[in-house]
Amino acid sequence: MQIHLPSIHKNLSLIIQAILCIGLVTMLWKQEWAIAAFTSMIILLTFVPLIVHKRFHVYIPPEFELLATAFLFSSLFLGEVGGYYTRFWWWDIALHASSGFLLGIVGFLLAHILNETERIDIDMHPGFIALFSFFFAVGVGAIWEIVEFTIDSFTGTSMQKPMLKDPSGLTDTMWDLIVDTVGALVISILGYGYLKAAGNNSFLERWIHHFVKRNPQFFKHLE
Repeated sequence: MQIHLPSIHKNLSLIIQAILCIGLVTMLWKQEWAIAAFTSMIILLTFVPLIVHKRFHVYIPPEFELLATAFLFSSLFLGEVGGYYTRFWWWDIALHASSGFLLGIVGFLLAHILNETERIDIDMHPGFIALFSFFFAVGVGAIWEIVEFTIDSFTGTSMQKPMLKDPSGLTDTMWDLIVDTVGALVISILGYGYLKAAGNNSFLERWIHHFVKRNPQFFKHLE
């Protein structure tokens, strides 16, 4: 029996959304209104890929949609609501590495679309596209650390958590930036390889090829 992977990815995304909905109902039953509101926001965020698809007619690969949904579930629901950031010291590091991968892919696709669309007269070197994806991911990661610092300063929360006997949160911030950078670097290298030498059959190349094939309106060589 042949297994249809896109269907599996979509079904897994639906399972995660169902778990979030069950969590929301539980929080409402317990009258934990703040957590319920936060969970509602997470659920809405998981529908962003669908909204982008419907509003802008952009096909998003099911693999990427699953990764984005799983990241939101792991970081916001399990991390913040479930307290995994304090229960597992490595949870924050693993998620920041994942965000480096995801943001690197987003940055690469943005630059690749700009380079290929006929609406914009621009021709970027593969090295520049890879560099853009790297700095895009690192930049968004740095902005998020500023957001965490701002929220902690005004609300008294501890999004920047004590780590390795450092109560200030500085060590936590630096490790977040380091793993963001490593994740972004891996994606930029794989993306450069895709542009320079197609055929290496990496997971990123398969995703990009799938995205390009299903969104010919953005790529002049397919129109």
